[in-house]
Amino acid sequence: MRSNFAGTTVALSACAIMYFSQSMGHAIAQDGHYSFALWGDMPYAKADDQPKIPALIADMNASDIQFSLYDGDIKDGSSKCTDDIYESAISMFNSFNKPVVYVPGDNEWTDCHRTNNGGYDNLERLDHVRKVMFAKPETFGKETLAPEHQGKPGEKFAENVRFSMGGAMFVGLNVPGSNNNKVDDKSCASKSARTPEQCAADNAEYAERDKANFEWMHAAFEKAKTEGDKGLMIVIQGDPGFDVPETEDHDESRLPGKDGYAALLDALMQETMQFSGQV
Repeated sequence: MRSNFAGTTVALSACAIMYFSQSMGHAIAQDGHYSFALWGDMPYAKADDQPKIPALIADMNASDIQFSLYDGDIKDGSSKCTDDIYESAISMFNSFNKPVVYVPGDNEWTDCHRTNNGGYDNLERLDHVRKVMFAKPETFGKETLAPEHQGKPGEKFAENVRFSMGGAMFVGLNVPGSNNNKVDDKSCASKSARTPEQCAADNAEYAERDKANFEWMHAAFEKAKTEGDKGLMIVIQGDPGFDVPETEDHDESRLPGKDGYAALLDALMQETMQFSGQV
Protein backbone atom coordinates (compact mmCIF):
# COMPACT_ATOMS: atom_id res chain seq x y z
CA MET A 1 0.00 0.00 0.00
CA ARG A 2 1.13 3.46 -0.82
CA SER A 3 0.91 5.00 2.63
CA ASN A 4 -1.14 4.99 5.79
CA PHE A 5 -2.48 7.29 8.46
CA ALA A 6 0.17 7.16 11.18
CA GLY A 7 -1.75 9.15 13.76
CA THR A 8 -5.14 10.50 14.62
CA THR A 9 -4.77 13.98 13.17
CA VAL A 10 -5.81 14.39 9.57
CA ALA A 11 -4.53 17.33 7.56
CA LEU A 12 -6.26 17.43 4.20
CA SER A 13 -7.27 20.28 1.97
CA ALA A 14 -11.05 20.48 2.01
CA CYS A 15 -13.38 22.26 -0.36
CA ALA A 16 -15.05 24.00 2.57
CA ILE A 17 -14.00 24.99 6.04
CA MET A 18 -17.15 23.56 7.61
CA TYR A 19 -18.55 20.06 7.16
CA PHE A 20 -21.99 19.14 8.42
CA SER A 21 -23.13 15.55 8.87
CA GLN A 22 -26.74 14.51 8.67
CA SER A 23 -26.96 14.49 12.47
CA MET A 24 -24.62 17.19 13.72
CA GLY A 25 -22.19 19.92 12.74
CA HIS A 26 -18.46 19.18 12.87
CA ALA A 27 -16.20 22.20 12.79
CA ILE A 28 -12.92 21.78 10.97
CA ALA A 29 -10.15 24.29 11.62
CA GLN A 30 -9.45 26.86 8.93
CA ASP A 31 -6.13 25.17 8.19
CA GLY A 32 -7.99 21.94 7.33
CA HIS A 33 -6.94 20.01 10.43
CA TYR A 34 -9.14 17.90 12.67
CA SER A 35 -8.55 15.03 15.06
CA PHE A 36 -10.19 11.68 15.68
CA ALA A 37 -9.46 8.67 17.87
CA LEU A 38 -8.89 5.03 16.96
CA TRP A 39 -9.31 2.53 19.78
CA GLY A 40 -10.54 -0.98 20.57
CA ASP A 41 -9.92 -4.27 22.38
CA MET A 42 -11.54 -3.23 25.63
CA PRO A 43 -12.73 -3.72 28.25
CA TYR A 44 -11.03 -7.09 28.77
CA ALA A 45 -12.08 -8.88 31.96
CA LYS A 46 -8.81 -10.80 32.15
CA ALA A 47 -6.90 -7.51 32.05
CA ASP A 48 -9.18 -5.90 34.65
CA ASP A 49 -9.91 -3.07 32.22
CA GLN A 50 -13.33 -2.06 33.52
CA PRO A 51 -12.14 0.16 36.43
CA LYS A 52 -10.01 2.13 33.96
CA ILE A 53 -12.78 2.83 31.45
CA PRO A 54 -14.26 5.92 33.21
CA ALA A 55 -10.88 7.67 33.06
CA LEU A 56 -10.54 6.80 29.37
CA ILE A 57 -13.99 8.19 28.63
CA ALA A 58 -13.24 11.37 30.60
CA ASP A 59 -9.95 11.90 28.77
CA MET A 60 -11.50 11.40 25.34
CA ASN A 61 -14.47 13.61 26.21
CA ALA A 62 -12.05 16.36 27.23
CA SER A 63 -10.14 16.12 23.95
CA ASP A 64 -10.82 17.97 20.70
CA ILE A 65 -11.60 14.87 18.63
CA GLN A 66 -14.46 15.07 16.15
CA PHE A 67 -15.30 11.36 16.46
CA SER A 68 -13.75 8.02 17.36
CA LEU A 69 -13.49 4.70 15.55
CA TYR A 70 -13.69 1.55 17.65
CA ASP A 71 -12.04 -1.34 15.81
CA GLY A 72 -13.67 -4.28 17.54
CA ASP A 73 -13.35 -6.71 20.46
CA ILE A 74 -15.74 -5.43 23.10
CA LYS A 75 -14.57 -8.29 25.34
CA ASP A 76 -11.60 -10.61 25.66
CA GLY A 77 -11.31 -13.87 23.75
CA SER A 78 -11.90 -16.20 26.69
CA SER A 79 -15.08 -14.81 28.23
CA LYS A 80 -18.64 -15.76 27.38
CA CYS A 81 -20.61 -14.10 24.58
CA THR A 82 -23.66 -13.37 26.73
CA ASP A 83 -26.23 -10.77 25.66
CA ASP A 84 -25.23 -8.39 28.45
CA ILE A 85 -21.76 -7.96 26.90
CA TYR A 86 -23.26 -6.14 23.92
CA GLU A 87 -25.55 -4.02 26.09
CA SER A 88 -22.56 -3.00 28.22
CA ALA A 89 -20.65 -1.97 25.10
CA ILE A 90 -23.56 0.16 23.92
CA SER A 91 -23.70 1.87 27.31
CA MET A 92 -19.94 2.54 27.16
CA PHE A 93 -20.11 3.96 23.63
CA ASN A 94 -23.04 6.20 24.49
CA SER A 95 -21.04 7.73 27.35
CA PHE A 96 -18.88 9.55 24.81
CA ASN A 97 -19.71 13.12 23.86
CA LYS A 98 -18.65 12.64 20.25
CA PRO A 99 -19.78 9.99 17.76
CA VAL A 100 -18.40 6.47 18.15
CA VAL A 101 -18.24 4.41 14.95
CA TYR A 102 -18.21 0.73 15.88
CA VAL A 103 -16.56 -1.97 13.73
CA PRO A 104 -17.04 -5.61 14.86
CA GLY A 105 -14.21 -7.83 16.09
CA ASP A 106 -13.75 -11.57 16.36
CA ASN A 107 -14.27 -11.75 20.12
CA GLU A 108 -17.92 -10.72 19.86
CA TRP A 109 -18.95 -13.19 17.17
CA THR A 110 -16.32 -15.18 15.26
CA ASP A 111 -14.88 -16.84 18.37
CA CYS A 112 -18.11 -17.38 20.28
CA HIS A 113 -18.14 -21.06 19.23
CA ARG A 114 -15.25 -21.68 21.64
CA THR A 115 -16.15 -23.70 24.70
CA ASN A 116 -14.74 -21.02 27.02
CA ASN A 117 -16.90 -18.45 25.20
CA GLY A 118 -20.04 -20.42 25.95
CA GLY A 119 -20.13 -22.68 22.90
CA TYR A 120 -22.48 -20.44 20.94
CA ASP A 121 -23.38 -20.72 17.28
CA ASN A 122 -21.16 -17.89 16.12
CA LEU A 123 -23.40 -17.09 13.16
CA GLU A 124 -26.29 -16.57 15.58
CA ARG A 125 -24.02 -14.18 17.48
CA LEU A 126 -23.24 -12.34 14.23
CA ASP A 127 -26.97 -11.91 13.66
CA HIS A 128 -27.23 -10.63 17.24
CA VAL A 129 -24.44 -8.11 16.66
CA ARG A 130 -26.25 -6.79 13.61
CA LYS A 131 -29.63 -6.56 15.33
CA VAL A 132 -28.33 -4.98 18.55
CA MET A 133 -25.24 -2.97 17.58
CA PHE A 134 -26.64 -1.75 14.24
CA ALA A 135 -30.32 -1.38 15.07
CA LYS A 136 -30.35 2.18 13.72
CA PRO A 137 -28.31 4.03 11.08
CA GLU A 138 -26.80 6.55 13.50
CA THR A 139 -23.57 5.94 15.37
CA PHE A 140 -23.25 5.65 19.12
CA GLY A 141 -22.42 8.69 21.26
CA LYS A 142 -24.25 11.68 22.72
CA GLU A 143 -23.65 13.37 19.38
CA THR A 144 -23.99 11.15 16.34
CA LEU A 145 -23.05 10.71 12.74
CA ALA A 146 -25.29 9.06 10.18
CA PRO A 147 -22.90 7.07 7.98
CA GLU A 148 -23.96 5.10 4.95
CA HIS A 149 -24.50 1.39 5.59
CA GLN A 150 -24.23 -1.47 3.13
CA GLY A 151 -27.28 -3.17 4.64
CA LYS A 152 -30.48 -2.02 6.28
CA PRO A 153 -30.47 -1.51 10.09
CA GLY A 154 -30.26 -4.82 11.90
CA GLU A 155 -29.82 -6.81 8.71
CA LYS A 156 -27.00 -8.47 6.79
CA PHE A 157 -23.96 -6.22 6.18
CA ALA A 158 -25.41 -3.30 8.17
CA GLU A 159 -22.04 -3.24 9.94
CA ASN A 160 -20.18 -2.08 6.81
CA VAL A 161 -20.17 1.72 6.91
CA ARG A 162 -18.62 4.77 5.27
CA PHE A 163 -18.65 8.54 5.68
CA SER A 164 -16.53 11.49 4.59
CA MET A 165 -15.25 14.43 6.59
CA GLY A 166 -12.99 17.25 5.51
CA GLY A 167 -11.63 15.59 2.39
CA ALA A 168 -11.15 12.10 3.84
CA MET A 169 -13.35 9.03 3.58
CA PHE A 170 -13.61 6.53 6.44
CA VAL A 171 -14.71 2.96 5.77
CA GLY A 172 -15.56 0.27 8.32
CA LEU A 173 -15.55 -3.37 7.19
CA ASN A 174 -16.48 -6.55 9.04
CA VAL A 175 -13.12 -8.31 8.65
CA PRO A 176 -12.48 -9.97 12.03
CA GLY A 177 -9.63 -11.98 13.45
CA SER A 178 -9.54 -15.78 13.51
CA ASN A 179 -8.84 -15.84 9.78
CA ASN A 180 -11.92 -13.81 8.89
CA ASN A 181 -14.14 -16.76 9.93
CA LYS A 182 -12.68 -19.01 7.23
CA VAL A 183 -12.42 -22.46 8.80
CA ASP A 184 -10.26 -25.50 7.99
CA ASP A 185 -10.59 -29.04 9.32
CA LYS A 186 -8.02 -28.47 12.07
CA SER A 187 -9.58 -25.31 13.47
CA CYS A 188 -13.16 -26.55 13.14
CA ALA A 189 -13.32 -28.54 16.36
CA SER A 190 -10.33 -27.11 18.23
CA LYS A 191 -11.56 -25.98 21.68
CA SER A 192 -14.93 -25.59 20.00
CA ALA A 193 -18.54 -26.68 20.30
CA ARG A 194 -18.99 -26.48 16.52
CA THR A 195 -20.27 -29.34 14.41
CA PRO A 196 -18.92 -30.06 10.90
CA GLU A 197 -22.15 -28.63 9.52
CA GLN A 198 -21.61 -25.39 11.42
CA CYS A 199 -18.06 -25.14 10.11
CA ALA A 200 -19.38 -25.51 6.56
CA ALA A 201 -21.89 -22.76 7.31
CA ASP A 202 -19.05 -20.57 8.60
CA ASN A 203 -17.17 -20.97 5.33
CA ALA A 204 -20.28 -20.10 3.34
CA GLU A 205 -20.74 -17.00 5.52
CA TYR A 206 -17.10 -16.04 4.97
CA ALA A 207 -17.41 -16.30 1.18
CA GLU A 208 -20.60 -14.24 1.07
CA ARG A 209 -19.28 -11.53 3.42
CA ASP A 210 -15.91 -11.39 1.66
CA LYS A 211 -17.70 -10.66 -1.63
CA ALA A 212 -19.82 -8.00 0.06
CA ASN A 213 -16.68 -6.44 1.56
CA PHE A 214 -15.07 -6.23 -1.90
CA GLU A 215 -18.14 -4.51 -3.29
CA TRP A 216 -18.38 -2.02 -0.42
CA MET A 217 -14.68 -1.22 -0.53
CA HIS A 218 -14.74 -0.71 -4.31
CA ALA A 219 -17.80 1.53 -4.07
CA ALA A 220 -16.08 3.56 -1.34
CA PHE A 221 -13.01 4.14 -3.48
CA GLU A 222 -15.16 5.14 -6.44
CA LYS A 223 -17.15 7.57 -4.31
CA ALA A 224 -13.95 9.03 -2.85
CA LYS A 225 -12.67 9.65 -6.38
CA THR A 226 -15.95 11.27 -7.44
CA GLU A 227 -16.07 13.52 -4.38
CA GLY A 228 -12.39 14.44 -4.63
CA ASP A 229 -11.37 13.01 -1.27
CA LYS A 230 -7.63 13.20 -0.66
CA GLY A 231 -7.47 10.19 1.64
CA LEU A 232 -9.32 7.00 2.50
CA MET A 233 -9.02 5.10 5.76
CA ILE A 234 -10.21 1.51 6.06
CA VAL A 235 -10.83 0.17 9.57
CA ILE A 236 -10.89 -3.59 10.21
CA GLN A 237 -10.28 -5.61 13.36
CA GLY A 238 -8.43 -8.62 11.95
CA ASP A 239 -4.69 -8.73 11.34
CA PRO A 240 -4.38 -9.76 7.68
CA GLY A 241 -0.62 -10.24 7.92
CA PHE A 242 0.57 -7.11 6.16
CA ASP A 243 3.88 -7.88 4.45
CA VAL A 244 5.71 -5.04 6.22
CA PRO A 245 8.56 -4.62 5.68
CA GLU A 246 8.09 -6.11 2.23
CA THR A 247 10.43 -9.03 1.61
CA GLU A 248 10.73 -11.16 -1.50
CA ASP A 249 11.26 -14.45 0.32
CA HIS A 250 8.72 -14.10 3.15
CA ASP A 251 5.16 -12.87 2.67
CA GLU A 252 3.36 -12.63 6.01
CA SER A 253 -0.02 -12.42 4.28
CA ARG A 254 0.39 -15.98 3.00
CA LEU A 255 1.23 -17.58 6.34
CA PRO A 256 -1.03 -20.32 7.78
CA GLY A 257 -4.19 -18.88 9.26
CA LYS A 258 -4.08 -15.81 7.01
CA ASP A 259 -5.64 -17.14 3.80
CA GLY A 260 -8.99 -15.69 4.82
CA TYR A 261 -7.58 -12.22 4.14
CA ALA A 262 -5.60 -12.88 0.95
CA ALA A 263 -8.26 -11.94 -1.58
CA LEU A 264 -9.20 -8.79 0.34
CA LEU A 265 -5.57 -7.67 0.53
CA ASP A 266 -5.13 -8.23 -3.19
CA ALA A 267 -8.26 -6.19 -3.90
CA LEU A 268 -7.12 -3.45 -1.52
CA MET A 269 -3.76 -3.26 -3.28
CA GLN A 270 -5.45 -2.82 -6.64
CA GLU A 271 -7.80 -0.15 -5.34
CA THR A 272 -4.93 1.71 -3.68
CA MET A 273 -2.85 1.72 -6.84
CA GLN A 274 -5.75 3.31 -8.73
CA PHE A 275 -6.40 5.98 -6.10
CA SER A 276 -4.38 9.20 -6.23
CA GLY A 277 -4.79 10.01 -2.54
CA GLN A 278 -3.48 8.44 0.65
CA VAL A 279 -4.73 5.10 1.97
